[in-house]
Amino acid sequence: MGPAPIPGRRPRRSPPTDDDEAIARSLDGDLAAYEVLVARYSALAHRTAAMLGAGDEAEDVVQEAFVKAYRHLGGFRRDAPFRPWLLRIVANETHDLTRSRGRRAELTARVTELDPPGAAQSSEDAAVATDRRTRLLGLVRTLPERERQAVVCRYFLQLSEAETAQVLGLPVGTVKSRTSRGLRRLREEVDRDLT
Repeated sequence: MGPAPIPGRRPRRSPPTDDDEAIARSLDGDLAAYEVLVARYSALAHRTAAMLGAGDEAEDVVQEAFVKAYRHLGGFRRDAPFRPWLLRIVANETHDLTRSRGRRAELTARVTELDPPGAAQSSEDAAVATDRRTRLLGLVRTLPERERQAVVCRYFLQLSEAETAQVLGLPVGTVKSRTSRGLRRLREEVDRDLT
């Protein structure tokens, strides 16, 4: 027989295994369950904020987004996925930040954050890949903000069209057309860059 539980103290529970369980337990006041969601989505939220224009202030945006998400968790539709809902909050916080700065949002991302994990490259291959990524990011930065947001969500964050629509608060058709226009502009710029 184990030790008697301490009155007024909840017994330790194992961490939630999925988002639904973590949300349910968070709504019941289990902060450790919410910490699991924060740990699970912090890197993606940070990358989203940085790529949508938060730059050096991405960490502040992410912290505020997680605080807002926690405050509004009661209004979260339980039949919807958590990730796009959270990223919409991150996108809104980033938009508010860039608007308050009074200047056009810039994409900022470190080359290493964009590298997929995988096999090692030779130093020459790594230099060529770094140069290509740098040029591509430079071209993406020149896109109009609406097209840039769609392209970043779809191709840098690898969100589906439906998730991108939810994150940006747009109809799926609008996401498709903005992504298509953005990619067409990028192709034209790449063609010009190569000739």
